[in-house]
Amino acid sequence: MYKSEFDKYLKANKRFSSYMFYGQSTFLVEQYSYLVSKLIAKDEEIEKLYFEEYNFKYTKDRLLQSSLFSSNNVILVKIDKKIPKKELDILVEAANTNKDSTLILACMGDVDFKSMESSFSAKQNACAVRFFALMTNEALAFLQNEAKRLKIDYDESALNHLYFMHKQDISLSTNDLNKLLVLNEKVTTKLVDLHCFGVGSVNFDDFLYDLIAFKDIGNDLALLLEEGLNEIFILNQISSFIQQLFMISSHARIFAVVNPIEVLGYNPPKHIWEKKSKLAINIKPKQFLGMLEYILNLELAIKTEKIDNINLYLQASLRKFIVLFR
Repeated sequence: MYKSEFDKYLKANKRFSSYMFYGQSTFLVEQYSYLVSKLIAKDEEIEKLYFEEYNFKYTKDRLLQSSLFSSNNVILVKIDKKIPKKELDILVEAANTNKDSTLILACMGDVDFKSMESSFSAKQNACAVRFFALMTNEALAFLQNEAKRLKIDYDESALNHLYFMHKQDISLSTNDLNKLLVLNEKVTTKLVDLHCFGVGSVNFDDFLYDLIAFKDIGNDLALLLEEGLNEIFILNQISSFIQQLFMISSHARIFAVVNPIEVLGYNPPKHIWEKKSKLAINIKPKQFLGMLEYILNLELAIKTEKIDNINLYLQASLRKFIVLFR
């Protein structure tokens, strides 16, 4: 199931004997694993087994064994590789057999965990939840809810600024929000600039602007790749950026005045919105289709063709992009 369906079960206080969380968003996998475990049990009733600590026999025995001091026996297992189906079926069955036990599986990393879903059937009172990367408006809404939960007084633009400073990394943004809590001050853009620092030596938003403005991005792209950014991630961000610019351009041509809430679903920092709007309006409508097709075809080539050096191939292809659409 997806997050929206699982959220309905959470609101209805539906409890499963086994949970599997996986997908594109490591942040959501960790958040929901933690949330569910805390809803079911106290800290001392939760046993955590991370990565190499996982042992099939030990985990099975712990699930089948009830505690003498508590009616809750939660085993939270964090893994970065698949568990064999035979083992997984036994663990899920053990959790369903012992009504005091709950198995929570947090699947981390780029491994394709989808094939493990079949073990988490309704017959075993189990569920598998697949998470996708948060949309920008969802991430900003999460940050606002987190600020309210922490009882932080804040400017909405400051939270937006924090999120974009961290290259739209919700985990880093949330960590900084907790750091700002101790200051006991209203969180403003100025406060964020004083106490928070964006990751990396290159501003990713600036890289996107420069690329679509057909400026030299060679050095910045090389640095981004050196910092460990995945080539497919970079292409996904470029295509998403082009789509946003197209939406802004179309809205401006129809209504003259562009409302960021109507176009993006959230209010970005003023300087980011003004810069993005100016760039979008200067691009001819037909050019958007060509740029988007080029990036999508490039992504397909990297995923399907045998390329000796994907890093260099991406750099050469984006330089060609600038020449073609300048």
